Amino acid sequence: MTQAEKTVRFPYGNLFQSPRKWWKIWDRNFQGSVSLRTSICLLLVSVSGLIVASFIPTDADWLFLLALICVMASAILFIRAWFSWRRANTWIIVDGSNVMHWKDGTPDLDTLKKVLETLKQAGFKPGVMFDANVGYKVEGDYMDDRMLSRALGLRSRQVMVAPKGTPADPLILQAARDSQARIVTNDRFRDWADEYPDVLNADRLVKGGFQKGELWFSL
Repeated sequence: MTQAEKTVRFPYGNLFQSPRKWWKIWDRNFQGSVSLRTSICLLLVSVSGLIVASFIPTDADWLFLLALICVMASAILFIRAWFSWRRANTWIIVDGSNVMHWKDGTPDLDTLKKVLETLKQAGFKPGVMFDANVGYKVEGDYMDDRMLSRALGLRSRQVMVAPKGTPADPLILQAARDSQARIVTNDRFRDWADEYPDVLNADRLVKGGFQKGELWFSL
């Protein structure tokens, strides 16, 4: 996979998948969401019970009503679990090379980690993108995706370092366009305004910084 292809792999890709691919997506992305998987199973069992109860020849209406109540309760649990899972899987692109300077103007991965933690607490799933020289700024040597993901406590697929000689800006903007995600950065991307006018509007760019040691966002 090329670096350019990786930028559009933050979300879950093409929705028109084969059943086998859908199962892989389910297993990969819902495996950590016990409440969502449990609620789906409960809903399926409740619907099955309701169907069975509707065909049982009996005068006991309570059986059908009980099954109906179970369906309604499991549906409510599913809706709540779904929205909770969606909040935890709402992608947001982070301009790592910009954000790591937010505190005192000094490049620091701890500054970026604080921003990422705040975003995750707010229900976002961050995808971080860097210029190729990020490692030299923070460690004095080149750092690739895996090294930075370990330093930031993220999965490697959530981190991307632009190829040497390629600015991260167009990759960030393309990823935001493809995933319909917002971008956390104080960069205005003026050099790319003509090419990405749909991305560079006020509500897609999230500004932030530190004031008296406290982090703020324009979320």
